[in-house]
Amino acid sequence: MFVNNVLAESNSLYVGDLIFYIVTFIILMLLVKHFAWGPVTNMMKKRAEKIASDIDNAAKSRENAEKMAAKRQTELQNSRQEAADIVNNAKKSAETQRAQIVEAAQNDAQALKQQAQQDADQARRDALNGAKDDVANLSIEIASKLIQKELKADDQKELIDSYIEGLVDHES
Repeated sequence: MFVNNVLAESNSLYVGDLIFYIVTFIILMLLVKHFAWGPVTNMMKKRAEKIASDIDNAAKSRENAEKMAAKRQTELQNSRQEAADIVNNAKKSAETQRAQIVEAAQNDAQALKQQAQQDADQARRDALNGAKDDVANLSIEIASKLIQKELKADDQKELIDSYIEGLVDHES
């Protein structure tokens, strides 16, 4: 019996303790739910929202970076094209200027050649006229010494001019 009494008392104590533990556990669960579970859940919810927001922001930032990189690449390509156009225009302009300078130099050389030809022709005519005058004067002096009389200078000049023109026509 003693064993039965001990077992009965231990069972009743056990059931009483068990009820106490269950009630205490339920009270603690209610307290944890009220004071800890709500704030922890809210904190975890806010953290999850922040992480999702950070992920969205990172994705947007990456998209923006890709757009900017593509834009920079396009601008770089445009800059290269503009630089090539500038170089080509400079080459064309230099070629045009070179052609103009060469043409101007050729025109100047031609003008100088023509002027030199005209100057040479004029010098030849002046020399011939001077020679005519000298020959005429010399002829008059020789003729007047030979004849011992003075001839008219105008008559003598006409005679000499016709003689020299005959020479010039004969040379040409």
